[in-house]
Amino acid sequence: MKLSIIGYGKMGQLIEQAALERGAEVISTIDPFNPKASHKSVSEESMNGVDVCICFSQPDAAMGNIADACRWKKQVVVGTTGWVDKMSEVEVMVNENNVGLVYSSNFSIGVNIFFRLIELAGQVMNKFDVYDILGYEAHHNRKIDSPSGTAVTISNIRLDNIDRKTTVFEEKLDRKIDPHELHFSSMRGGNIPGTHAVLFDSEFDTIELKHTARSRTGFAVGSVIAAEWIQDKKGLFTEADMMKQLL
Repeated sequence: MKLSIIGYGKMGQLIEQAALERGAEVISTIDPFNPKASHKSVSEESMNGVDVCICFSQPDAAMGNIADACRWKKQVVVGTTGWVDKMSEVEVMVNENNVGLVYSSNFSIGVNIFFRLIELAGQVMNKFDVYDILGYEAHHNRKIDSPSGTAVTISNIRLDNIDRKTTVFEEKLDRKIDPHELHFSSMRGGNIPGTHAVLFDSEFDTIELKHTARSRTGFAVGSVIAAEWIQDKKGLFTEADMMKQLL
């Protein structure tokens, strides 16, 4: 497998290391700001011989990078968050160029197992209305978006599986929360790679599901596994689609 890594910051460099360890070849690294990158932009030269592009650029550059990769008829893995409101536009690009794209807010295999556990827990807790549901996430002080893309995915999983919760509230609460609302709070500080927790709380007890990343390496390995998976596929997929097949 021959890769191009779009976004050559700390995450991109970890992806390069993980790719090499799994036997892939990195054809190009693309970043307009990092002088260590092989190229500054997606071009005929940087795309020559590439099978899959792995995009971990800044959110404001994501749509342009996705469009460029699709235009060069490359398979795409997208780990950048903050653009999913334009998913319908991306689906058009993917279909028009007859390529495959897989997106996730978090490519860590552990996090995606965590998603599955939250789904199963939600189906159980849907039958027991004595439990309220809430959650929180914490990340390093350099993270730009809030809530995290992973937190958004977690909230959507819970809304899909728990009938009594219909709305996610992510801002500061200075009032009593409504019964149909699900509060998910965010914290930023230090060097935390990523912590996400879901709590099911009653007057009797609390059940907590929690995932804590020790480093970003899990995200890097997961994105390379996603690149291996998307190589021969056409269309728009999520990490959930991939995990269903792998499981």
